Amino acid sequence: MNPASRSGPRGSNKKGANREHQQRSVGCSPIKLAAVNWPRIDRLRLSALFRQRVVAQGLCRRIRIVRMKPGVTAVAVLTLALGMGANTEAGDAAASPSDWPTASPEEVGLDSAPLVEMFEYARQHSVPVHSVQIVRHGRLALDAYFYPYSAEMRHDVASVTKSITSTLVGLAIDQGFLRDVKQSVLTCLADHAVAVLDDRKRKLTLEHLLTMQAGWDCGFEPKEARLLEMRRSPDWLQFMLDLPMVAEPGTRWAYCSGNPHVLSIILTKATRTNALAFARQALFEPLGIHDVRWPADPRGHNHGWGDLQLRPRDMAKLGQLFLRQGRWRGRQVLSDTWIRTATSAHVERTVNRDHYGYLWWVKGEDYPGMFEAVGRGGQRINVWPAKDLVLVFTGGAFEPGDLAQFILKALKSDQRLPSNRKDSARLQERIAAATRPPSPQPVAKLPAMATRVSGRTFNLSTNTLGLRALTLEFLRPAEARAEFLWNGSHVNCPLGLDGVERFSTNPLVDLPQAGKGRWLGKDTFLLEVNLVGAINFYTLKLAFAESGETMNASLSERTGLNNEQLSGAVAP
Repeated sequence: MNPASRSGPRGSNKKGANREHQQRSVGCSPIKLAAVNWPRIDRLRLSALFRQRVVAQGLCRRIRIVRMKPGVTAVAVLTLALGMGANTEAGDAAASPSDWPTASPEEVGLDSAPLVEMFEYARQHSVPVHSVQIVRHGRLALDAYFYPYSAEMRHDVASVTKSITSTLVGLAIDQGFLRDVKQSVLTCLADHAVAVLDDRKRKLTLEHLLTMQAGWDCGFEPKEARLLEMRRSPDWLQFMLDLPMVAEPGTRWAYCSGNPHVLSIILTKATRTNALAFARQALFEPLGIHDVRWPADPRGHNHGWGDLQLRPRDMAKLGQLFLRQGRWRGRQVLSDTWIRTATSAHVERTVNRDHYGYLWWVKGEDYPGMFEAVGRGGQRINVWPAKDLVLVFTGGAFEPGDLAQFILKALKSDQRLPSNRKDSARLQERIAAATRPPSPQPVAKLPAMATRVSGRTFNLSTNTLGLRALTLEFLRPAEARAEFLWNGSHVNCPLGLDGVERFSTNPLVDLPQAGKGRWLGKDTFLLEVNLVGAINFYTLKLAFAESGETMNASLSERTGLNNEQLSGAVAP
């Protein structure tokens, strides 16, 4: 399986309402343009053109097309967003699109001592957390990174992507590309024939996809098998549309990753660009989010269910946007109506105590008002309006709740706390220590098997990871190199033999990977490849035959994606 291929587990805005919230924007100055002679241009198409090219870039808030006389159309009023920073909301006044205002924990009512305990817990239990960000009252109070991850890396946000896809649907409705969530899925995809069509499928709406209540045969099977089947099919959309219906839409909840991918395709058709391009224009650029990667299917549709890569600070911006009801630096980026509806509970019963909104998880009675975007491996954006709080977690297979308990303990007041120099200093020490690599360890003399297999290519038996061949080279006492033929690509991975990872770039995910290995005996080598920001951590335990001509291997992945046995033989 491709290392980036898996992700873990309301109301509409009518055009009139959209115009209303646009006109409420502050700091806008009208600019009148002279009449332009466009004798054959339809007024509605012209208005739509401006909405696409100008409104989505954050420049235009209102366009009125006036008929001057037959054959002549004039753009009468073009309201530009000038001086947008003149009236910002409390809590984000100091934020720039590219950075955050910062504060000490005590300045925003957090006690540093429990946060120190959080770092100690992570260290003592070897928690594979990659980052923790705390934003309170609009200020970044904790911005922590844990080796081998670093602030300069993007991170696969896994199924947090689903919440972003939902947000793009809201933006498409705000901007008039889609009518509302009651719109028929089949109407949006009218150019696709459907093999198995019945009355239930005709009733399918965007809202059913957003709430995971499509009713087709997806999400009821273990381990999201339907997602894998979709990805192996020649036409992913056709695969989804041809699924048989097993329930009336809107009556049964099932976590189907194909649903948001269908929404991504609908976004492509509605906006006439793909989801990533639309997101850059309508969402990411207004928030100052630039370092983004979002893989696409063979037809150019971005994976609506997962695999989006963002930096943790930018994940926090998205959380803050929702906390502030769609506003960022005084600008209404997304309608507050959409945010309230998307983060309300539309489904009461899911697989746990949480409820479900529009591809957002909605917490229950334990944390009233909290909602979150959730991805496998520990990826989270938590928004808790009652506490004016945004939390971001990234990691490589951990439970964020294990660390969140310390943050909850640190929440002492809505007001500033007295300064705490001792614990503040301890916290800064822990933040710095978390970024440091381990110390190199002594390396024992390599066994004879290392020389026997070095430089030899082993063809591997079929496996779900898509590894076809492996070559190991033991060049220096403390370093080796592995080369994989992985999903058709040659992936080189330096390995530290001294307990310290060696870094390189994995071309399959365009992110750094960290490799290390060690001999467990005279004929067994343990190879570890950590994709870090791509979540997955692979372990290969290689047991070589005495001749060095064949081997047996155990392949496992820390989040549970892979766990299998394979064999290898030296290539002829």
